[in-house]
Amino acid sequence: MSASTPSPEAGKQLRDARLHVRLSIRDVERLSRQLAQQKKSQDFYISHAWLTEIENGAFTPSIYKLYSLSVIYKRRLDEILAFFGVNLGEIGHEQISLALPRTHVIGNRAEDSTRSIELPPELKDKIQLEETNLVSKMFNQWGGLPISLLSHMEVRHSVYGYVGMEDFTLFPLIRPGSFVQIDPTQKRITRTNWSNEFDRPIYFVELRDSYACSWCELSENRLLLVPHPQSRREVREVRFPSDAGIVGRVTAVSMRIVGQGSSTR
Repeated sequence: MSASTPSPEAGKQLRDARLHVRLSIRDVERLSRQLAQQKKSQDFYISHAWLTEIENGAFTPSIYKLYSLSVIYKRRLDEILAFFGVNLGEIGHEQISLALPRTHVIGNRAEDSTRSIELPPELKDKIQLEETNLVSKMFNQWGGLPISLLSHMEVRHSVYGYVGMEDFTLFPLIRPGSFVQIDPTQKRITRTNWSNEFDRPIYFVELRDSYACSWCELSENRLLLVPHPQSRREVREVRFPSDAGIVGRVTAVSMRIVGQGSSTR
């Protein structure tokens, strides 16, 4: 948005945020002046007249002033940006949807390459990484998902599954330890014309006491869980729909193709 774009609703939300921390417009001006001095930039300074205009919805402030308001109101910057219709949580999904024509490196910053995720100690014994499962169920006791691991996934609006470390059903097409994106609107298994294994529909299936990620075929009231030929696993047969339910069709996969600690020597 440009600085002159009217934003009446956002202005009202900013005013509510200011009143929530019991600050006057003059208080915000004083605190922003301190921040601008620390930053050695007047871009972070917000005059009382400027803030009044913002709260009245006359225009949209610059990113610097939004940063100042985030600091002063003790609100996350993504919350402040959301007032103006900018949802940082959608960046990963939108980066995927706007595909670039040429191959390139994503996230080549040093801090990204060394970032890791540690599970809380109390969960390490509860989450079974050997078994295939729904991500939401794996981490429901954590109160959230490992977003930095799944930063390219639209976690809020999609369903995701985890292929267990002992699940070789579709290996090498989908390796153990992979995360898969699931479209829960595609639950009907139909006979489709597919020309190769990459086009063949893959489904995430909920069984009585476990989950499965595989090709599927229906035979009357029987569901066949079909493995990849190279996996050397056998076809599994379960009663359908009494003993199995289709979570949805797998639409994307995130996986390693080299095991951790593997050497190229």
